Amino acid sequence: MTKTEWISDFQEEADKILAYVERNVRNHKDKASEMNTRLRAYRDIQIEKIKLKSRKETWDKETFLNEILCLTYAFYIIMLTYRNKVWKYEYMAFSRRIGEIWEPFCRLPFEYPIRPLRMIKPPAFETVQEQIRSVTASYIDSLGLDKTIQEELKRQYEIPWTMVDSGGIKLGLDLHFEQNGIHYNCDFKSGFSSNEKGNTNRLLLVASIYHYLGETEKTVLFVRQNEDENNHYLQMLKNSPYWQVYCAEESYSVMKQFTGFDMRQWLDTHADWTNDIGAELRQHLADNGLLKYLTW
Repeated sequence: MTKTEWISDFQEEADKILAYVERNVRNHKDKASEMNTRLRAYRDIQIEKIKLKSRKETWDKETFLNEILCLTYAFYIIMLTYRNKVWKYEYMAFSRRIGEIWEPFCRLPFEYPIRPLRMIKPPAFETVQEQIRSVTASYIDSLGLDKTIQEELKRQYEIPWTMVDSGGIKLGLDLHFEQNGIHYNCDFKSGFSSNEKGNTNRLLLVASIYHYLGETEKTVLFVRQNEDENNHYLQMLKNSPYWQVYCAEESYSVMKQFTGFDMRQWLDTHADWTNDIGAELRQHLADNGLLKYLTW
């Protein structure tokens, strides 16, 4: 189906869901939650239908991915439009939501790639921790020092580990895949604002751990906004030795190199956020200076 047909299809379903929540749900937050839950369930059903149809008709990879992207884009259009009907978007809520949907949308060409790649799981920090300990202990043993000195060095080395809450350190990012023998550990960010200090420090920590694991581990950061629209937290990551940072158009170019799919071209051809969203939401975003977040 075309983008327009998918939007119409999701809109018809959303009208039914809206009628239900207006009758049965009182709180605006609960209405929004129920709308999103039911729309996601409908999306998942349609995706399974596409998978079945593509197998029966032996679609090529690009035809299949294009259909998934059209469906997902239509889902986003209707999800944003109808959420605003039951609960008007505030500035922070809308900017956060755009970040939440940009990442999984950009993941789709990685999940259904044209060029070969393999999704992988990130390592557990506990495994990396034991590896570091083992390497260090072996090094101390190789120094030829007195046994008592060796044991004291190991004891001193263990002290900082007792201060580390290994359960609080997660090496999982938004996307992990292997291509040509390299493990790529990727994160997606809509943009960096004044409240990103904690997240920036976490990203530096996680990337430094991957850096320790060797040259087969690369950390890549994709940012939706242009570089000059972000603050100094982005520059901290870009100037570090750990992250390969790509912003806006450069992000899509690198994604194409990995996946073989031109997301930039797809968006230019199919995505027209300002005109595809409902008139009520469009006016609300314009009145509140939020249309800029629809620049993908």
